[in-house]
Formats: sequence, structure tokens, C-alpha cells
Amino acid sequence: MSAVSIADVSDTARWVAYFRGIESARPDRLFNDRFALRLAGKRGRAIAESMPKGPLPWSLAVRTRVFDELITATIESDGVDLVLNLAAGLDVRPYRLALPPKLHWVEVDLPSILDEKTNLLAGEQPACAVERVGLDLADAVARRELFARVGTQAKRVLIVSEGLLAYLDEATVGSLADELRRSMPDSRWLLENVAPDVLARLKQNWDARLEAGNATMKFAPAKGLGFFEDRGWHTRTTRSLLDEAERLDREMPIVKLTRWVGRWVPPISHAYARRQAKLRDKVVYALLDTYAESAGVRCHEALGKHS
Repeated sequence: MSAVSIADVSDTARWVAYFRGIESARPDRLFNDRFALRLAGKRGRAIAESMPKGPLPWSLAVRTRVFDELITATIESDGVDLVLNLAAGLDVRPYRLALPPKLHWVEVDLPSILDEKTNLLAGEQPACAVERVGLDLADAVARRELFARVGTQAKRVLIVSEGLLAYLDEATVGSLADELRRSMPDSRWLLENVAPDVLARLKQNWDARLEAGNATMKFAPAKGLGFFEDRGWHTRTTRSLLDEAERLDREMPIVKLTRWVGRWVPPISHAYARRQAKLRDKVVYALLDTYAESAGVRCHEALGKHS
């Protein structure tokens, strides 16, 4: 098959949608996205089939399931009234998750991909109110205006940036973190973070093909989640891709076989444990919040008044 070029960053949404569709067709699927193949279309399939697969089939399935779990749990436990989905692409969680009808879900992405999604989902009913905002997140003025509006509309916001940050440079991610915290001071942020050596391997696999669409991968902070903590975000919970792949039975076949053999061969079991310990934090899904910081400030101020 001849290679299919990535024309722009929106093609990455079609690419990953195809893999969500493949996972949804499995009898032991981790989620059911019945719209994914429709949204990916022939182009999404062609891109996926001509690109190196690498870890995508299993890692995207794990990431999608873990994000599903953390989104629904956070909405329920924290009283979230608005979800801000940055670079939403062809994600359809409002159409496939059991969400509160009163929830407001805001999708932000380039106008072209959101218009395409709106047309392909015509006639389908989401579980909650969905608003689509066509906006280039690289436009600092426009995104700040959006964040300010969202901050006045909702009491508690859950920000979701699945598959976005890797495509931004460090300065842009830093600005994004600062702007989100200022505009939505009582918010949660669900994101994926990868280590620099993992990013290097991803770039080796795909950057030559992503470069044509100006969609190369850039972000993998040396400080890990400390990058966000330095900007006022508190790490509330993390989940490791490797641990979650084991839990959900989506490990690479060779890893699964190694773990199975290790039950009877202690040296192999010990080697597996060392591998997990070494690689556990290389790819993590993290839920951050600003509440811990603001609560700490309020507590400190209260103590000061009574000292």
C-alpha cells in the first residue's frame, strides 16, 4: 500500500479514531465507540494502515479506557459542571458515556474537523449539552478569551487534553497551564505525560510522516509532572500505562508471555518486576487540580488570622 500523507494535524484525529473503531469491534473491547469508524472514514483507515503501528493498537485502547474512567469518576465525585475538551478531534464521549444531563461539554478544535464531526453525527443525541468551539489553540488571544468565558460559566471545570500536549512546544504548554489555572481557579486537568526517551522513540516512528502536516511531536518535560506543579497544578492521581495495560489485559504479547512464564521461573519474574519499576513512570495519565493549592492558601490565611 502506498503511503498516505498526514495533510494537517486534523488527520491525526482520523488516525486514532480508526484504532478506537478497531478496539470497539473486539469481543473483549475496553470501550464501545460505535461512531469511531464512521468518523475515521476511508482516509483514517488508509492513514492507519500505511503508518507504522508501533504501540498504538494497545496503548490507545488503554488510554481511552483510563480517560473514560477518570472523567466519569471526577464528574461524579467532584461536582464538575463543565468539561472543557481541548483538541477534541473526533472524540465522542458525550455520545457514548453515561453523563449527567445537566453537564455542559465544550469541545475545542480547528473549525474544519469540528464541522466534519457535526455533519457525521447529525441526528445522534448526546447524553448532555455539547458546545463546539472552532478555534486554533495556537492563537493565544482567542484561547484566553475562551478560557475567561468558560471560567465565568462554570463553578468547577474538568479540562481534558487527550493526545494534545505532545504536539505543542514547552513554552506553549507552559502558557496553557498558566492560563487555565488563572481562568479556572477551581478546576481539574486530565492529561497524558511522556518521558523524553519515550518521545524520542515516538518521533523516530512517526515524525517523518507527521512533518508534512506540521504535526510533529515536541513535548516531554524533563521534570515530568513537576513541570505542571511548578505552575501551580497539584498532582492528584496518576495511572501508569504499563500498570493499566496489565490490569486491562492489553499488554504487548511478549510482555504478557514474560509475566506468565515468570509465575514458574523466579528470575524471569524478578526481571519483569525490575522492568515495570524502571518504565512505570515513562507514560502516565494524570489528574491534576488547583484546589489543593487554593485550599492550602486559605488554610494558611485562616491560621494567620488566629495566630
